[in-house]
Amino acid sequence: MPYDPTSQSNLDQVKTNHIHLDLAVDFTAKVLTGSADLEIEAIADQTDKLILDTRYITIHSVTNDGKELAYELKEHDPKYGSALHIRLDRPLSKRERTTVRVGYSTTQDCTACQWLEPSQTVGKKHPYLFTQCQAIHARSLLPCQDSPSIKLTYSAHIHAPLRAVMSAVPTGQDKSTKGNDLTTFKFEQKTRIPSYLIALAVGNLEGREIGPRSTVWTEPEVLEDAAWEFVDTENFIRTGEALLTPYDWGRYDLLVLPASFPYGGMENPCLTFVTPSLLAGDRSLVDVVAHEIAHSWMGNLVTTENWEHFWLNEGFTVFVERKIIGRMKGKEHGDFSAIVGYNALQESVGHFGKEHPFTALCPCLRGEDPDDSFSRVPYEKGFNLLYYLEKHLGGPEVFEPYLRAHVQQFAGRSINTDEWKHFLYSYMTKHHGQEKVDLLNLVDWDAWLHGPGMPPVENQFDDSLARTCTDLSKKWDASRLAGSNNDTSAFSEKDIAEFSTNQTVVFLEELTELQDPMPHGHLDRMDELYQLTTVKNAEVRLRWQLLCLKADYEKIYPEVLAFATTMGRMKICRPLLRSLYKAKNGAELAREAFLKNKTFYHPIAATMISKDLGLAK
Repeated sequence: MPYDPTSQSNLDQVKTNHIHLDLAVDFTAKVLTGSADLEIEAIADQTDKLILDTRYITIHSVTNDGKELAYELKEHDPKYGSALHIRLDRPLSKRERTTVRVGYSTTQDCTACQWLEPSQTVGKKHPYLFTQCQAIHARSLLPCQDSPSIKLTYSAHIHAPLRAVMSAVPTGQDKSTKGNDLTTFKFEQKTRIPSYLIALAVGNLEGREIGPRSTVWTEPEVLEDAAWEFVDTENFIRTGEALLTPYDWGRYDLLVLPASFPYGGMENPCLTFVTPSLLAGDRSLVDVVAHEIAHSWMGNLVTTENWEHFWLNEGFTVFVERKIIGRMKGKEHGDFSAIVGYNALQESVGHFGKEHPFTALCPCLRGEDPDDSFSRVPYEKGFNLLYYLEKHLGGPEVFEPYLRAHVQQFAGRSINTDEWKHFLYSYMTKHHGQEKVDLLNLVDWDAWLHGPGMPPVENQFDDSLARTCTDLSKKWDASRLAGSNNDTSAFSEKDIAEFSTNQTVVFLEELTELQDPMPHGHLDRMDELYQLTTVKNAEVRLRWQLLCLKADYEKIYPEVLAFATTMGRMKICRPLLRSLYKAKNGAELAREAFLKNKTFYHPIAATMISKDLGLAK
């Protein structure tokens, strides 16, 4: 029986098999209005009620075959919203199905939707809407069983004045005959997905084919750049298929969103949402696409049962992502990505504190908002567990066939860590015998899965690409130590000329991790040589600004404010505003900038930044 502490729906009595959405987009009122038809199935005998998750939704009616049903919207819970209790007109027998229609509208408090004014878009002429439902925000977009334990198909008719795209396959469009300039865009998702993967975007969008099953969608002004940047998408898909199983979703399209999108990417099936911060102009940041493509198997096809087992989505995805990178570029590149990831894991553990329960791979989230627990822990600690197991059990020749079997075993299902572990044992028993089982029994499972802090085993990665950047960071560190007279004459612009983005990132991170901040004179010289303040690459720009903020280098404050208030990706704006808040003379600057630009950020990001800056609990 599914368990999900973050859902108020009656998961033990009912499951949703299909949802049909019929919604009109109103950019003036900033609401969606229409209905959701939920085809439900009783999983317990004599089921006489349906409880759905909602948050900030106005309910207009509830019907079954045109007959009004009694309902009650319960008191609002600040974390989980308001449970919608619906009394069915008769009890359902186990496995009996019926369809309930809920007429509703979203409100301006909807946490899944961000409505952008024309001024907030690239083109400046048309409004824009996009949704972000992970983790528990689908309930503010539609009444549903908002739990990843429930997997369903969906279809939709979206009536909009601008092009609509969804995490589904388009099946046609009809121009309105009512003279209201609306077009009905039709979609269908035939593969079962959890509610958090329902996604919608509406705006002035154009598409360009970049492969046999891929189109990139974006505003016209950046279409050329996006199509060029993501031209290798098909190679990523084919590499994933060679490693795992055939791609199951038909289309793999990309939507490049406006800058307020809060994540690097969101693996919405058939239509990955990505941040414009990836448009570096040199294809140096497209590894994010490898991550989102890996989600086509890990997360979308095999899904976590609830957010306490989120690592089953993200740890597996990072593991497959680095396998894809290793096969396309060489294993040393996959391992170097793992070194960068380990640094990010240390930062997340440091942010929470090494004893904090959110640093466990399987945290307890009862009574918690899963957004509060979001960090690199499930991604990188999960990856490190799988990397360790692969080495421990005999390498890729043993583990990669298991990885494929994992997808085949659990495709279309939602699972928890116990189910994963049980299958791992049964697979190794069946294919490799007692020898591998004995190795599995040597794993400190409790420390890996439930212990807080860093992993109990520190993996060793190929550091051939890391050595040059480590050597350079040590050289800069030594130049400011006693006896060196702060001499920087040994450095030149050639130092990082051959560095990849990840190498420059590691170089800057290692300087930031030093106990003592860099002297301002060194930062002046570094910027003069490496042109770091004006760099376009978002990952490098972020690390340079964090290095400067640690040193209270006030020259960088205007650049930090400009970056943090024009790029809503939480990986960028949150650490920058947090670090500015802690820097000398920076606290009020950070707060004032955030409050002035609060409407720019997605509601999820705005809530988290408010907490970061002490403006909310």
